[in-house]
This record gives sequence, structure tokens and C-alpha cells, in this order.
Amino acid sequence: MADKPVQAWWQPAVTVFSEVTGWIVAPIVASLFIGRALDRKFGTDPWWFLGLTAAAFVITTIGIVRVASRYLHQIEQESKKKRESKITHERNNKYY
Repeated sequence: MADKPVQAWWQPAVTVFSEVTGWIVAPIVASLFIGRALDRKFGTDPWWFLGLTAAAFVITTIGIVRVASRYLHQIEQESKKKRESKITHERNNKYY
């Protein structure tokens, strides 16, 4: 049975950081460019820009909550596995 390759201690943190940063940067940058373009096209300065920035904020918030809850669930599952493994190990070694 092949075990998972061992990850460096910092890899999960970098993964979470990059996902959260992506959820912050991508919607905001997109709203900046699209909002300015729509304001120029329709002459509605600054309403498209502000509306899309507000929408980007909502999208960013939802994305960050999803990423955080997924990683929290993953951490809980790993903790549960370690706890169960420790209990099993203690039960197996109880009579020695």
C-alpha cells in the first residue's frame, strides 16, 4: 500500500494563501477594468465602476468563506483520523 508523499510543513499554508489571494485579486481587478470600460461606453461615470466593485466584494467574500470552510473541514477530518489512530494504537498496546 503506497502512502501519500510527505508534504513540507509550509505547503498547506501557501496553498490557502494563494487561493484566498486569488479570490481577493481576480474579482476586484476584473471589476476595475470592466467597470471603467462600461462607464466610458455609456457615460455613467462612476456607477458601473461602483456597482461592479460592490459585486466583486460580495463574490470575494463568498469565495473566501468557501475556501476557509473547505480547509476547516479538511483539518477537522485529519484531526479526527489522528485521534482515532491514537485511540486504536493505545487499545492495541494496552495489554503489553
